[in-house]
Amino acid sequence: MIKKILIANRGEIALRVMRTCREMGIKSVAVYSEVDRNSKHVMFADEAYFIGPSPSNESYLVIDKIIEAAKATGADAIHPGYGFLSEKAAFAERCKAEGIIFIGPSTYAIDTMGDKITARKHMIAANVPVVPGTTEKLTDEAEALKIIEQIGLPVIIKASAGGGGKGMRMVKEESGVKEAIRAAKSEALSAFGDDSIYIERYIESPHHIEFQIMADKFGNTIHLCERECSVQRRHQKVIEETPSVIISPELRKRMGESAVQAAKAVNYENAGTIEFLVDDKGNYYFLEMNTRLQVEHPITEAVVGVDLVREQINVANGLKLTYTQDQITQRGHAIECRVYAEDPHNNFMPCPGLIKNISEAQGIGVRTDGYVYSGYEIPIYYDPMISKIIVWAETRGEAINRMKRVLDEYKISGVKTSIKFMKKIMETPDFVNGTYDTHFIEKNNDFLFEKDNNATELEDMAIIAAFMEYIGGGHDENYTGKKSRKLWKAYGRLLSSRKL
Repeated sequence: MIKKILIANRGEIALRVMRTCREMGIKSVAVYSEVDRNSKHVMFADEAYFIGPSPSNESYLVIDKIIEAAKATGADAIHPGYGFLSEKAAFAERCKAEGIIFIGPSTYAIDTMGDKITARKHMIAANVPVVPGTTEKLTDEAEALKIIEQIGLPVIIKASAGGGGKGMRMVKEESGVKEAIRAAKSEALSAFGDDSIYIERYIESPHHIEFQIMADKFGNTIHLCERECSVQRRHQKVIEETPSVIISPELRKRMGESAVQAAKAVNYENAGTIEFLVDDKGNYYFLEMNTRLQVEHPITEAVVGVDLVREQINVANGLKLTYTQDQITQRGHAIECRVYAEDPHNNFMPCPGLIKNISEAQGIGVRTDGYVYSGYEIPIYYDPMISKIIVWAETRGEAINRMKRVLDEYKISGVKTSIKFMKKIMETPDFVNGTYDTHFIEKNNDFLFEKDNNATELEDMAIIAAFMEYIGGGHDENYTGKKSRKLWKAYGRLLSSRKL
């Protein structure tokens, strides 16, 4: 059985995996780059190993360094988390060659589902619905133009080797077709080293629904219901919830069966996610599979009561799944908000920097998966996500109200964050009513980004409060530099002089 796990990651996901390791009596090993010396995951782990300079391509993405760390610390397994090396078949293969357990799927499954064209072919063979489109990689622009003419606009162009919205372009007008093909190919080459693309019919007003699956080495595969991930910007998820308001029990059963079918088609083991597009008529189509733990997995844990990391470790230990499909039921409603160090009013520009103070909300049904602390400096080298806030309640309405309360109480100073933007989403009628799709942010742009009319007044109040704090905080000199026992008088004079 596994006794020590190296977590080949950083930040909140490294901490999240370590917590389950500790509960299971398994030692954990952190790896860290130069800039991460003072990171929380390094402090929390039983052991830590330095792996090099701050840029991820010189540390967290270097397979040799991760393997070296595992061997040096005597780790008998590696958990990849998400991102970095988590979906690199070469990494899983190297672990196997070195006699280290990779906590994840087989190299075959990662390879097959990682290539979008190959995945589409497998899904078609397994009778899983896919969006009408090409089944071969395209590298020639003229051929791509011909196929788009046959399918008809609108279409969506995607990178064959891609994911996460990179190398993806939607085209509605004929005049934009060539430019979109070239942009998608260029971005795909830059991100994945492969400029091949494929083309699908664009589904109007779609919902992005994904199903969590778990599978063991004995052929047992189950799904743990859906997550609604339609609130996105630039194809990146912003808020997730479960259950989805558009999924009926009958549709959940059919989609869940398709998700299990999809996983079995590639002999899948461990945790994975099958993503679907669902149109307004309830038709659903396979989108892609993520062969790892998802960022948003805590909302599934909240409603089905299963520790997914524990299940991952059990499967890697060669054990059978703890649960059968009949034992999986959803209870209540969960929502997750991803809090980023970024400026929503400046095109979501990342805002790394020093956290001067942080105060996280607590209370019943509240979970915060984060990694920053007062005095911590968010580095420029990695994703600027600060934390994930997860709330659970008996009903969707109660969960929304709870999330609003939590966002109100969650305070971070020193860097700009997306907290206010998250709160605005919670107040948007389309979100509250559950009448939204992947165009939510675009459709509600005016409401989400409307100017706060009270901003100037609040700024004035903050200035006054700060000054009052200063003069009442033991400072015994007034603004003239002379000793003063009548600070209210001095304050009044200052107000008059500045005409506040």
